[in-house]
Amino acid sequence: MIADSTISAGREATAPGPRQWAALAVLTLAVTLLAIDSTVLALAIPSLSADLAPSASQLLWIGDIYSFTLAGLLVTMGNVADRIGRRRLLLIGTVGFGLSSVLAAFAPSAGALIVARALLGISGATIMPSTLSLIRNIFPDARHRTTAIAIWTAGTSGGTALGPLVGGLLLEHFWWGSVFLINVPVMVLVVATGPWLLPESRNSDGAPVDMLSAVLSVVAIVPIVYAVKSFAHDGLTIGAVVALAAGLLAGRAFLRRQRRLATPLIDVELFKRPTFTWAVLATVMAIFALAGLLYFFSQYLQLVRGFSTLQAGLAELPVSLSSIAVVVVVASVVRRLGHGRALGGGLMLGAAGLIVVAVAESYGGFALICVGLFLVGTGIGLAFTVSTGAVLGSVPADRAGAASAISETGLELGVALGIAILGTVQDVGYRLRLPEASDQVPEAVVDAAHQSLATLAGAADRSSPAQLELLSQAQAAFTQAMQTTAVIAAIILLAAGIMAARRVPAEGASHDPHGDEGRSQEAGAEARSDVVA
Repeated sequence: MIADSTISAGREATAPGPRQWAALAVLTLAVTLLAIDSTVLALAIPSLSADLAPSASQLLWIGDIYSFTLAGLLVTMGNVADRIGRRRLLLIGTVGFGLSSVLAAFAPSAGALIVARALLGISGATIMPSTLSLIRNIFPDARHRTTAIAIWTAGTSGGTALGPLVGGLLLEHFWWGSVFLINVPVMVLVVATGPWLLPESRNSDGAPVDMLSAVLSVVAIVPIVYAVKSFAHDGLTIGAVVALAAGLLAGRAFLRRQRRLATPLIDVELFKRPTFTWAVLATVMAIFALAGLLYFFSQYLQLVRGFSTLQAGLAELPVSLSSIAVVVVVASVVRRLGHGRALGGGLMLGAAGLIVVAVAESYGGFALICVGLFLVGTGIGLAFTVSTGAVLGSVPADRAGAASAISETGLELGVALGIAILGTVQDVGYRLRLPEASDQVPEAVVDAAHQSLATLAGAADRSSPAQLELLSQAQAAFTQAMQTTAVIAAIILLAAGIMAARRVPAEGASHDPHGDEGRSQEAGAEARSDVVA
């Protein structure tokens, strides 16, 4: 039995041992698989469509149900983890994720795959906040916690970027279900080592989870995520507007109820703290830019440059490699600059990388694009690490699960918003730049061109000079739209970076008289207050 009371402000708090780092490796591995799972499916769509023959509606649900259930349950599961035990819920969710992966891999129909994906989302919602709250307890010292969160962040962002690469490797040799089966051995490893490596912790004084608040949180988040995705797919539809309105109304009711409860699902008062509020917002903005970039950049590599799926995955490696490299410097950057300037600097560096990506196609070629991707990965990796550490450091240890869930919910919303908003900007820019087609091009091909470059690439007859010319013009229009979209994303990141640098307190700066040592003592006291099974 490992008690949090053994974690003090002394030698153990300032010098984590091999067991603590091994525990971090287990947690990072689990979240890396979750991140890969969120992006790897897109590559398997053609082969699973040929096998299961899903309708257009079913195909959308196969892709979206995972993020709906994941985002909708994160807040509730973060609070459940605080109540019943973070390690316990993590292990339960891990077993569920492994079993759901098997169900998805061998799904006999589109309906069965949708159900399996929903179960994957539910299980993922139990894993994500538990990993961060356990890190909060395993590393009470602020300095080492920053390094630990940087490693965890590298697993998250690296997994997102590695999804296309892993998927490309698997789908070149195996059937579509293999993209789900890769989860199983990792989940077995987590279940086998977790009870030994991970300390159990919970908030023993917390009240039972308020079920009405849990329902309201789901009813608020899921329709909003649905509306954002629907705007991206279909534009401004009545169904999406109704869903958005319903989600906002449920969100208002949820927040009003939280203010009245003695033990709320979300402590609304946390948002009065500049560190917490801007850290959560920075999480949304950082992942907003990364998700939006990967959305249109992957298409650019395959549809304009003619890369295979595997080549495209390899080309996006600078993003994941740079996010991993951040681990080496992030703790030093935070000590020197403080949370506010480190967070703002990361967002600004990401903005600079997007500008480089935007101009590289015209002036520098693919080598300069890789430089831009490296800057994007470094900046967003730094911002995400600092913002996550600031979220965890700004709350008591007994609310770590709930705070982690808020941060993770922001991450999911950031992904949805990035794809929807930047994806829509990209699509609109592409259509506006598309020239009139020659009279020699069939109407069906012209319609395909106006739908998307991907649709045109599948419909165009490359033996026809007129259709080949239209395809070339469409590729140029897509590239120009990508450049514009990258600049818009950069401006948004730059504005967020300036605000974060101004608004987030410089906690952790080297000149802070209550620096790491003072905070480690406070964190040690908080950790000792946790009751451990």
